[in-house]
Amino acid sequence: MQEPYCYTVSDAESKKRIDALLSSYPKVSSRTMAQRLLKIGLARVNGQLVAPAYKVRAGDEIRFSLPAPEPLAVASEAGNLDILFEDHSLIVVNKPSGLVVHPAPGHASGTLVNLLLHHCQDLSGIGGILRPGIVHRLDKGTSGVLVVAKTDAAHRGLSEQFQQHSIQRTYHALIWGNPLQNKGTINAPLARNPHHRKKMAIVANGKSATTHWKVIVRFRHFTLLECRLETGRTHQIRVHLSSQSIPVVGDPQYGQSHLRRIRVQPSLSAILSQFNHQALHAQTLGFIHPITQTPLEFTAPVPADFQKILDELAQWDI
Repeated sequence: MQEPYCYTVSDAESKKRIDALLSSYPKVSSRTMAQRLLKIGLARVNGQLVAPAYKVRAGDEIRFSLPAPEPLAVASEAGNLDILFEDHSLIVVNKPSGLVVHPAPGHASGTLVNLLLHHCQDLSGIGGILRPGIVHRLDKGTSGVLVVAKTDAAHRGLSEQFQQHSIQRTYHALIWGNPLQNKGTINAPLARNPHHRKKMAIVANGKSATTHWKVIVRFRHFTLLECRLETGRTHQIRVHLSSQSIPVVGDPQYGQSHLRRIRVQPSLSAILSQFNHQALHAQTLGFIHPITQTPLEFTAPVPADFQKILDELAQWDI
């Protein structure tokens, strides 16, 4: 355990949430870390335990200590990474579909984190001992651009941009059906499905979620969309599009049943039957480099199996 840090709340900081104020201090890298310090009693206000939502007052004394570093619980594993960019602070990769981002129940190894630990050996630990360096995620079945922090400062800077929704994220999604309009916005709150805990659903008191979409190209029974996220909730695009009866092709949770209801060209049907993940790809990721303050933008083409479907659709235009 390190020696405690002590701060006195100024007039300008009065009425701020304690977790937000803590996360602004140099040694506290994120609001998640601040909330953890409060939860385990390593951060106190005037010597008292307080909730993360506590509003501080001018003159309050905030004391906190940092826990001893926990040993990393994830093993490094050799493997191939499609690296789009790398420097001392961060690494940007093109994640293939089928690769889980970080260890979780049922996926203790073979994840992106395992591969990154072998490649980098110095990942930031802010995301937790199972998620070192992870700032955001892509679903297992979703491919595309993902950024990982290699230092605490980079993790903090990237996390702030995600929290402020200033990150530019666009996805390509192949959907069943043809929307009536050429563009639109879906603004619907998301939370865990109360009946299926592994799924998300639109829930009145859920977290706010906004998805902007526009048509790239139309086919007879399908449409290729570009989706732009304001928020980054779990399964956001998949749930939002499914709620409009235009689910993502190949989605095992929110749209797979369409394959049985729509008759398509036999050659396309054969391709779709072998396509084992959702046709959703994180095409573009843009952000400000957290250390150099340089604007960066990265793009990755859709993977070969996704492109194979698009090529078949273009040939038959069915």
